[in-house]
Amino acid sequence: MDLKTFKLLHPVKYYKDYLENNIRPDGRELEELRPLAISFDVIKSADGSAIVKVGNTTVVCGIKAELATPNALAPGQGFLVPNVDLSPVSSPSYRPGPPCDEAQVYSQSVADAISNARCIDLQQLCISPGKLVWCLYCDLVCLDHDGCVLDAAIIALVAAFHTVNLPTIQYNSDTEETEADTSRLLPLTVDCVPVTTSFVMVAGRLIADPTTEEEKLASTTLTVTVSDGKMSFFNQSGGDPMDSRTLKQCTDSAIKRERSVKKMIQTMQRKSSS
Repeated sequence: MDLKTFKLLHPVKYYKDYLENNIRPDGRELEELRPLAISFDVIKSADGSAIVKVGNTTVVCGIKAELATPNALAPGQGFLVPNVDLSPVSSPSYRPGPPCDEAQVYSQSVADAISNARCIDLQQLCISPGKLVWCLYCDLVCLDHDGCVLDAAIIALVAAFHTVNLPTIQYNSDTEETEADTSRLLPLTVDCVPVTTSFVMVAGRLIADPTTEEEKLASTTLTVTVSDGKMSFFNQSGGDPMDSRTLKQCTDSAIKRERSVKKMIQTMQRKSSS
């Protein structure tokens, strides 16, 4: 039996043989993360944008700002609406049409991670309390799905935040007329850089930054979001128990990625200001 057929018929045994030697089929060690790349301001028609590659996984984020009426329960806050789209070109598993359940779960997870980290103060999106606010529609499209879409989506969104510039709005409360001054652009204030790293348990072994194949074999999936060196969001699905040592191991790895992403963003900011 050739290796390709053996992998197809016995995927768990195939991976387990590698894991016993503390290596994965793609050559990485169990805790090794894939290379990460960020490109900023890639969509000129958007108010903010970025594209992120984590290994082969590719997610592009475009942010569009529109004026809206605030929620009556939060009259001094604007809106942040992330939407993840698992494009059919990203994987044969997805079809054209309405968002699948997986995409909707990703959208909610992105919103939760950004909110829990307090990345964006929604009060800065208020133009006139109770009357007019900014609504940031954040479209996150997966172009290539090879695992850890949530990780790439959150990094792409945070990177795109750093490219958002909003025009100054003059609002007349009597006539409810608005006038946009595009010559005076205000940058979006980003209070922190939340970064998510995913882990899975395969055959009883902890694996960082899994590929699509590894995600399919996982008995447990763990996502850790770190902001300012501290865990800000945590999610686990699956039945394997996680002891404190494993959680610390995951958090330490996530902190390293957060530092790397922050350096990339700081380098971009220095280039744009020079």
